[in-house]
Amino acid sequence: MLRLLHTADVHLGARHADLGERAVAQRERQFAAFVAIVDLAVAEKVDLVLVAGDLFDSNVQPRRSVERIAAQLKRLVEARIRTVIAPGTHDVYDRASIYRAYDLAAMAGAVGSDLVTVLDPDHPEVHLKTLDVVVHGPCFATKRAPRSPLEGFDISKDDRAGLHVGLLHAALAIPGQTDADDVVITTDEIAASQLDYLALGHWHSTTIGVAGKTHYAYAGAPEPVAVDQDRAGNVLLVTLDGEGRKKVTIEERKVGRTTFERLELDAATVGSQPDLIAALAGRADPDLVLDAQIIGVRPDELDLVTDEVETELADRFLRIRVRDRSVPAPPEGVAAPPGTVLGAFIHDVEAQVAEAEAADDADAAGELREVLRLGRLLLTGHEVTL
Repeated sequence: MLRLLHTADVHLGARHADLGERAVAQRERQFAAFVAIVDLAVAEKVDLVLVAGDLFDSNVQPRRSVERIAAQLKRLVEARIRTVIAPGTHDVYDRASIYRAYDLAAMAGAVGSDLVTVLDPDHPEVHLKTLDVVVHGPCFATKRAPRSPLEGFDISKDDRAGLHVGLLHAALAIPGQTDADDVVITTDEIAASQLDYLALGHWHSTTIGVAGKTHYAYAGAPEPVAVDQDRAGNVLLVTLDGEGRKKVTIEERKVGRTTFERLELDAATVGSQPDLIAALAGRADPDLVLDAQIIGVRPDELDLVTDEVETELADRFLRIRVRDRSVPAPPEGVAAPPGTVLGAFIHDVEAQVAEAEAADDADAAGELREVLRLGRLLLTGHEVTL
């Protein structure tokens, strides 16, 4: 039986331009998540920790940041837990690689042992004899792969060990979605590999699947790298057990602090902008990313400026986004039949609102809704004060 902890996409040192002044705090949260990963590995007494790429957000990091990671790896060394790291697309193993600049194994006190291994194009695998496992991690010296790392890969005749585990930073091929990704593999290639387990990185949301007889998974980022990654925050505890074809058990474990909530509020019940601010303030949480949407039919007297609401509440959340997707109420007793100026106006503007929403352009959608409200009033003879 082999017990391993699978993580990826820690992205230590990420800039977090979308978080402004909170970027430094989020970088610290990412490091804290890595500490939590080590804590979990030690507490669970796993045999092996796998890092499937992008441990670092780039190859340019201050030495102190690398030393902090080496200190955590040293804790694993002291617990006799082996660690295997694969380069990603952010910390790619090119001429400027951080793994060339710093010897993580030496910094972690693992010189002359197999307790810390960084795979590279010249050393794409490691045979951990004590654990009876070979970890395979074919990778390249360029960010964009010249071919699939699983092209022609098949371990069925490799009898060096009882277990074979893959470790890759790559996207699963999805036509029209991942064509432009730097490293792409297919589920057919995963099935043909005959691996017992394939630990993947690159997708920041936890995803688990089976191809042929091979179990594969993306652990996801242990802390979100972008604030819309609501399936981030996990690592995977994986157990491979049994003779012949192994029984694989995959368990998600939470290590990140960030939480997400999507909230819909009926415009008819909001009351006023101060009322909305008070209602949202009741959910204040420094670890929460809150996406609040105002929906339904908006009373004419409701005057909201969502930017002001976000500014008022910004320091009470990790991040808050407020979007007004409500629609104005038609003037009382007025219909908008097809073929009339009013009907054509409403039809055209509602179509533009739908397009803006589909493009996730909340500002444009909000402006168009206001155009719709004011236009309805003007075209039905109502007075409008701007």
